[in-house]
Amino acid sequence: MTTLIESDEHKALRMAVSSFARSHAHATQDDGLWQAAAKLGYIGVNLPEAYGGGGGGITELSLVLEEMGAAGNPLLMMIVSPAICGTVIARFGTEAQKQEWLPALADGSRLMAFGITEPDAGSNSHRITTTARRDPASGDWLLTGRKVFVSGVDIADATLIVGRTEDARTGRLKPCLFIVPRDAPGFTRRRIDMELDSVEKQFELVLDDVRLPARALVGEEDAGLLQLFAGLNPERVMTAAFAIGMGRHALSRAVEYARERTVWDTPIGAHQAIAHPLAQAHIDLELARLMMQKAALLYDAGDDAGAGEAANMAKYAAGEACVKAVDQAVHTLGGNGLTREFGLARLITASRVARIAPVSREMILNYVSHQTLGLPRSY
Repeated sequence: MTTLIESDEHKALRMAVSSFARSHAHATQDDGLWQAAAKLGYIGVNLPEAYGGGGGGITELSLVLEEMGAAGNPLLMMIVSPAICGTVIARFGTEAQKQEWLPALADGSRLMAFGITEPDAGSNSHRITTTARRDPASGDWLLTGRKVFVSGVDIADATLIVGRTEDARTGRLKPCLFIVPRDAPGFTRRRIDMELDSVEKQFELVLDDVRLPARALVGEEDAGLLQLFAGLNPERVMTAAFAIGMGRHALSRAVEYARERTVWDTPIGAHQAIAHPLAQAHIDLELARLMMQKAALLYDAGDDAGAGEAANMAKYAAGEACVKAVDQAVHTLGGNGLTREFGLARLITASRVARIAPVSREMILNYVSHQTLGLPRSY
């Protein structure tokens, strides 16, 4: 029953975040929205209390992001800084890393980006070529490689980079995560020119023998794969929250318009050709939210395997529901749906992100067909 009905605490949190977000209408990260949300404890709600966080989990953080999005103020970096990077450091970081980063991530004074995707690897993390090697003289790490579509590098104090090191026993490359400061020598960025209308910009990163101290490695060298999945499951849950919030925002604008817009003395929302598609969009968003809540609860309970399946399904369902909700909202408004006044047209591009990133819907279908249904692979 706890997976279906929110607790009183969660209902109160949802109402508080919704009220906050609506009182900051049209505000962005550039306008201090991040710091304002952090001051109220929303940004670090999932981080341990011992390090200045709220002591909650991905369940609470996804709730915050959903309500921010529903009010039209989604904070994309919530997916990255507290959800991925904060979670990985909290679970696997050294005590020094936790002391240095978690309080600052929680209070909003510092941000961290996440770099995993590469030009030639795409969704295949096994083909990551960013490599890390030891300098035998100093014990430092030297990172070389490229990353693409990394959000918010320009406003982040550091980027959590997924690289690979050579296993001394097998010679095979294994994943490792490193904290790379924004101003590290050899660490350069180029902004990618995107059609997407977002405050958070996308970047291509180049790491040219970036020298890092031994302490830049997150946790233990052999825990890289566990760390990676510990970050990717929350990423998928939070992307679902981002999509559901966006879909709810678009739907609310369309419903409001359908109630008020009158043609031949009748509100257009009275016509089933308008009402039914909006009702279907609402149903799809609610169903996606249920799977998102299941995934978050499984993750917070420590069931990484179960959370992986549910998080992928949630991300898929939310992405599809969001695109359909935005499309129907724009269609409901007709020409007005493409005007700046109503603010829906920009969501046409933004809604596609949930279908594409951080993993495409086709790769999720591959995951479900192989992992859940046990069907053979074609690759």
